[in-house]
Amino acid sequence: MSHLIESLARRLQALLLVASLLAGAPLAAQPALLKPQRLSEHVWLLEGQSALGSRENRNYISNAGLIIGPEGVVLVDALGSPALARELLALIKTMSDKPLTHVILTHYHADHVYGLQVLKAAGATIVAHQAAREYLQSDTAAQRLQASKEQGLVETQTRLVPADRWIDGDTPLRAAGLDLQLMPVGPAHTPEDLAIWLASDKLIFAGDLVFRGRVPFVGQADSRRWIASLDRLLTRPAAIVVPGHGPASTDALQDLLLTRDYLAYLRATMGRAAREMTPFDEAYAATDWSRYEALPLFKVANRMNAYNTYLLMEQEKP
Repeated sequence: MSHLIESLARRLQALLLVASLLAGAPLAAQPALLKPQRLSEHVWLLEGQSALGSRENRNYISNAGLIIGPEGVVLVDALGSPALARELLALIKTMSDKPLTHVILTHYHADHVYGLQVLKAAGATIVAHQAAREYLQSDTAAQRLQASKEQGLVETQTRLVPADRWIDGDTPLRAAGLDLQLMPVGPAHTPEDLAIWLASDKLIFAGDLVFRGRVPFVGQADSRRWIASLDRLLTRPAAIVVPGHGPASTDALQDLLLTRDYLAYLRATMGRAAREMTPFDEAYAATDWSRYEALPLFKVANRMNAYNTYLLMEQEKP
């Protein structure tokens, strides 16, 4: 009899879990994932896990930044699921009695934007670069969202949310009582890459132009322009760089150069192979990856990065 009761209890718990997911409600049984790290007078980092998205981590695989000023709170990027965004709103209330006024997006990749609908409903103004409009209307964006729903990374009613304010070109923004500088640095990782410079704290939010402590995801990126964008960031007198993934850097030059050098190495090795018409598999096997192979996600991302760079270099003019 006790076994029957235990079995029924487990089934009931499972049904309640499914119902909660379908309703989009936060799951009380899930442990808190967000642990803010103070970086400067006004900025806290929420550091995503160096892993692939999963049900267990609620797609918490990218960073977000909190800027808390005298008049409000600004969020840089929106995290990878509505569930995380709800947890984030609860966290903000414990850190400040001021409202969340803005969400600034470094780019529209899934792991940075799926929390937007929750944050917009809370009254935040969403700011992004206008180059993201094309992606938002694309089949790729719709298919990626559907796949995330099917994998259980996000709830079934998750939707893509456009910006309230689209910018083009360097844009000063007064928000939360602080002066921010929004700097378009794409097309690089994406067409809409946006960096945020907070001069008072000597801090740059670099988005996915910088992957610290892990191999970048290059995808279909224009690596030549990506390198040029990193060179532009290097001109700022930054004491701290907040990457899109990985821990914040207090050695800004070194960490900007690590991403830059990785991209340059891909271009040099795969470019030579493309020019010499060496088959990709042969070129990849002959390349010395020892400088990067110990980094997290090397096995997941590096071969794809190299192949996409190989194809890119075939198309680029000498």
